[in-house]
Amino acid sequence: MKTLNKLYISALSGIVLLSACNKQLDLKPYQSVDQPQAILTAQDVQVTLVGAYNRAGQADLYGGGVFLYADLQGTQSDIDWQGTFQGLTQMTDNTIPIDNGFVDATWADGFQVINAANNVLANLSKVGSADKNRTQGEAEFLRGMTYFDLARLFGRDWSDGDPATNLAVPIVLTPTTTLNPSVYVSRETVSKVYAQAIADLKDAEAKLPTDNSFFANTYAASAILSRLYMQQRDYADAITEANKVIGSGQFTLNKNYSDEFPFPNQTAVHEDNTLEDIFALQVTSQQGTNALNTYYASSYYAGRGDIVVHDSFVNGFEAGDTRLSMYQQDPDGILRCDKFDNSFGNVHVIRLAELYLTRAEANIQANTTVGATPLSDVNTIRTRAGLKPLTSVTITNVLNETVHELAFENGLFLYNKKRLAPLPAPEYPVTFSSTVGTLVPTSPKLVFPIPQLDINANPKLVQNPGY
Repeated sequence: MKTLNKLYISALSGIVLLSACNKQLDLKPYQSVDQPQAILTAQDVQVTLVGAYNRAGQADLYGGGVFLYADLQGTQSDIDWQGTFQGLTQMTDNTIPIDNGFVDATWADGFQVINAANNVLANLSKVGSADKNRTQGEAEFLRGMTYFDLARLFGRDWSDGDPATNLAVPIVLTPTTTLNPSVYVSRETVSKVYAQAIADLKDAEAKLPTDNSFFANTYAASAILSRLYMQQRDYADAITEANKVIGSGQFTLNKNYSDEFPFPNQTAVHEDNTLEDIFALQVTSQQGTNALNTYYASSYYAGRGDIVVHDSFVNGFEAGDTRLSMYQQDPDGILRCDKFDNSFGNVHVIRLAELYLTRAEANIQANTTVGATPLSDVNTIRTRAGLKPLTSVTITNVLNETVHELAFENGLFLYNKKRLAPLPAPEYPVTFSSTVGTLVPTSPKLVFPIPQLDINANPKLVQNPGY
């Protein structure tokens, strides 16, 4: 029972995990410190906040897994999984059991981030006035972003049925420090979890500065909001938030596409965010490697080489597209995605190119021209890729560019298919199939199960359909 209790505390919402992940803060790392002892001063609050970032960067969350797992589920027509981890094979085959270890870890790490953020927010009175807004905004950003992605993984898509009745994940807004029936919580609806994520991100957007080193700033909140609104098919708000980022002048597309994926000769030196990164998780030799590197990169670049790219995928690119440089055969003649060859490369959670493509598609879907024309936005992306500008643009063009620009970075293969499934089908390009293998995008097999350990420990949790 002791082991089960420990697992449940972690999976429900985590005890206070405080570990520094950046030398610049010069803070002593802590592990599993009791809350009354840990959060006594303003410095303790900052350590807790850094701990939230550190937990967010774990392999099963924004260290890569939260995007990798969606791609494994949703892009079997473009890649082959050849790894030996049974849990990831189950994702690729869409036969996930209720005790999948990778799913369990994503749930646990997600709620540990949320609980660390809750501890920060509960102790803002200890923070000086000069740092209070920034501290609150960063905690709300992490909590809001995590709730959004947990809802996408563990709940049905916003447009799949009624979000006011479909269940997602529990909402916990206060610190959890003990295990007793009072902390058992039920799952809330997709609608309520999205609303909580929006509230957190909007408040973070208002409180965060425009420049915050590589931590979250106001534009990071705007960018994630744009992604969230797009998933809701709220095109007007998606455009509004994309415009804030694009129009800020704080970010520019890298001159060369490959510059977004720096490769400093496999050294353990920290690589700063690029001009295009709106928010990225920092990876260092102290924290571990980029989880996307683990599975995509070959053994020649510190990876396992578990993912092989299909020839048909690269054949869908136009001749002269410089983005093809990210797809090369390794010395064994196997076609790889080379975006993640640097084992200490940052994980690009969201970058400027996505916002251009979001604005382009949202304007087409809404039949509007706000911020820029869809043609202009698509050609901005194409020009950087060394391609001739288009003279007209359709939804098919935008989806093609989205796949070629953002492939394997952020799970959009699956999430776009789910988002577009209820709409009158556009002329889907070869690179954007409207099905997921043999499944329709609304299949319950494309929703993660609630971990059985947590259901056993918490009588208020119910399982997803189909498990």
